[in-house]
Order: sequence, then C-alpha cells, then structure tokens
Amino acid sequence: MMNMNQPKVDIKYTKMFINNEWTDAVSKKTMPVTNPSTGKSIAQVAEGDKPDIDKAVQAAKMAFSTGSEWRMMDASKRGHMMMKLADLMERDIKELAMMESMNNGKPVDMAMIDMQLSVNTMRYYAGWADKIHGDTIPSDGPLVTMTVKEPVGVVGQIIPWTYPVLMLVWKWGPALATGCTIVMKPAEQTPLTALMMAALAKEAGFPKGVINVVTGMGPTAGHALAMHPDVMKIAFTGSNEVGHLVMEAAAKSNLKKVTLELGGKSPMVVFDDVNVDEAVAMAHKAVFMNQGQTCCGGTRTFVHEKIYDEFVKKATEMAKARKVGNPFDNGVQQGPQVDQETLDKITKMVETGKKEGAKLMTGGKRIGTTGYFFEPTVFADVTDNMTIAKEEIFGPVQAIMKFSKMEEVIRRANMTHFGLAAGVMTNDINRAMMFTHLVKAGTVWVNTYNYLVPQMPFGGYKESGMGRDLGKESLEEYLETKSILIQMPKKMTEMMKMMTMNEH
Repeated sequence: MMNMNQPKVDIKYTKMFINNEWTDAVSKKTMPVTNPSTGKSIAQVAEGDKPDIDKAVQAAKMAFSTGSEWRMMDASKRGHMMMKLADLMERDIKELAMMESMNNGKPVDMAMIDMQLSVNTMRYYAGWADKIHGDTIPSDGPLVTMTVKEPVGVVGQIIPWTYPVLMLVWKWGPALATGCTIVMKPAEQTPLTALMMAALAKEAGFPKGVINVVTGMGPTAGHALAMHPDVMKIAFTGSNEVGHLVMEAAAKSNLKKVTLELGGKSPMVVFDDVNVDEAVAMAHKAVFMNQGQTCCGGTRTFVHEKIYDEFVKKATEMAKARKVGNPFDNGVQQGPQVDQETLDKITKMVETGKKEGAKLMTGGKRIGTTGYFFEPTVFADVTDNMTIAKEEIFGPVQAIMKFSKMEEVIRRANMTHFGLAAGVMTNDINRAMMFTHLVKAGTVWVNTYNYLVPQMPFGGYKESGMGRDLGKESLEEYLETKSILIQMPKKMTEMMKMMTMNEH
C-alpha cells in the first residue's frame, strides 16, 4: 500500500474572482475539488454558470471601455505590472507547486519546473508589452498609409487540467501584453491554482475587471463563455470533441476569433544510427511525462527494425523501473491520473489493445484502490490499424511500432487526423531535415522531445487546432489590424513639386 501522507496545503481561495472581488456563484452552488492521490474531496469551489459569466464579461467590458484605467495605461506600465506578477509568482513558487501537485497529482518536483516555466513565460510577454506596433506602407500617389495594432477586447479563455498554471500563463501572457481583458474558466478538476493566480494578479495591481476567473463546468460556464456576444475572442486548450463545440458556439454567436490547441497522436521516430539507451530514455520521456497526460506526447513510438528488439526490451525495463507513488515523496516520477474518468478510459484502451493483438510487455492495470494510479504500460508489435495507435489514450501507455524505410515511416507518421507534434532520433542531419520537412505537425523535435520555450510558437496542424500559443505569433491572435490611409492635401503636393523644381 502506498504512503499517502501529504503536507498540509492551505486552500485560501474557493470563490470566483470577478472585478477584483471574491464572490459566490449567483446560484450559490458549489462543486467538489478532488485530490487524485486519495480520490477524496479537498474543497468545495463556487460553481459558476451563465449569470456568473455574464457578470465577469460585464466587468471585463467595463475595464476595456474607452477612457478606463487599463485602456489609458502606458504599454510600458502594463509590462511592469506583468513583471510584478511574475515576481509574485516566483515569491510563492513553492506554494503554487504544492497546490498544483495536490490538485493535479503530478510529482511536486515536476510542478516546480512547471512553475518556473510559467514565471519565465510571464516575463517573456511582459517584455512584449511596449514593442507591439504597426507599419508604414509605401503607396502609389500622394498618400500616407499605415497600420496600427489594437487589442481585440474582452477575451474568453478555457484551459485544461494537464498543466493548470502553465496553460493559464500561456493565455494570460499575450492577452495582457496586447491590452485585452480576460474572463478565464479553468478546468473543473483543477481550479485551485487559477484562483491563487487571480489573488496574485490583484496584489500586482491589475485594475478591476482586467482579469476574471469563473470556476464551473464546461457544458455550462464554458459554453456560456464561448457563446457570449460581448466576448471578441475565445482561446481553448483541450479535447477535440470540445474544440468542435467551441468553434460551433463562436460561429453561432458573434463570429468571435477562435484559437484552439487540441489533441494529438504524435509520432516519435527512432532510426538505427542512434545510441539505443539514449533513444529509449527520450522516447520514455516523450510518452510518460505528466502521467502520460500531455497533448503533444510521443505516444506512437516508431523504431527501426534493426534495433527494434533491443529497444523494446530496454523500453520495457525502463517502464518497470519507473517509480509511481505519492507525488510528494522523494524520487517519485509518476503520480496519479487526474480523475476516475481518465483512469477508466485508460483501462478500457489497454483492454482494447490486448484484444486487437498488441503485445503487452508490462503494466496494464490500476495500482491499488486508493487514488487514480495506473501502471506504466508498454505495448509492442502495435500496428497502424489498432485503436491504441489511432486514438488518444491520455495515460502512461507506450505503443511501439516497427518500421524499415524512411518513406514508409513518414507516410505512417502522417496517417492521422492529428498534427500537433512529432519527434525524430537520428544522427544523420539530412535524414533529420527531410523528416522535419515532410511530417505534418506544428512542432517537430530532433533528438529531444517535449522541450518548449516561451519564444517558440506552439500549435497544431489538421484537427490538432488552429492558431498558436507562445512566441510572438500568439500576440497576433489577440490583436486587430487597423489600416489607415491619409490623402495628402492637393496644396501640399503642389508645394512639394514647386520645391523640387526650385532645387534644380
């Protein structure tokens, strides 16, 4: 039996954050928040619905109104405020990480890495605040033509439970840097750190209504946000199924701008010219990071036939050695899955894999009866037509597949309606470059995986979404481009001609 003794984490915030105030849901309803390590409720959080979304959007709309403190604020001051928020996050980094581990289940060491990445991302976007500008454009005739960049206005943001603080900062960063105002709905499973971040935003000095956090369920609060006529842009990270609903809501309401970062079934391709031990370790990380709950995870491991047997043997040994347990214990590499629904889906997918003929090398079962722990699992001899090779499992399950030629593996890697990410392990630069050009994916890693930096845009091809998070590209998702054309006075053009004649 696992030791589930965990440090006491003080849950200070359970109400919604609207207009810089903590408020109950209009309905007074609450919803339970669970610790996935124990399966037990640790808090009751306000369960917002359409009336609460309406309140939050109204607050954000007022904060964005002409002449408001936020609209009149110098861009450089906006950047300083974001820097202050990043400093406060760093001050409370341990508390944020502990709350994240307790609410999400990830090992606290990994949560600390997430928090530092979040701080770095907020600082990156703070630096952009006073560097967003338009262009002057040469035009035929006596004209002055220019563009200016303006914030879209009130933005709705819906984030998943996978990386709660990191996903929040990916959304807040560009929205704040461009001068938008925000209504965010965090995942119902993991709202606690979003509320902590709202408190830090208030402490950093953000004006009323600039940042609002409404906790609630997707079909109610999330749907109301996506449908709201005063929301000018919706940003969503999550499942493909919900992504389709968000897109539909945007179309049916006010044709608001939409960015979607959705699912993936990413290929991790290992050629025979690599160090097998290094390749096994990288492919292991690509799959098992964050309990296997990573949208861009390299869940289809393609291995060249010359090293296939050795790779499978070593991958199985590494999975068996992976330490699963209390996310607060030293050395733990894998905590619980986020909830019972996720655990049940993984179990069902594993059973399907066995029935369809994949060879189970290790794992495949729930661990214990307390919490939502699942064994690190490896399948070998997986073929492209198997369910575990086509559908997202979103758990610690590696599917290893054999290939022989470059053309073959490129074709198979692209044989999916997803296109979020891909990886390749090879020491041949020509092979690596050919792979990066031919694979249809938004991010391609060479001899690494799951490595992201704030400066690099992230997003998918095909049904893995539209638009980009991170990098300067994400700023454009929160901006409108206004074109301005000025006709020069006729008298002025005549004067210019006269001056030119006099010069000669």
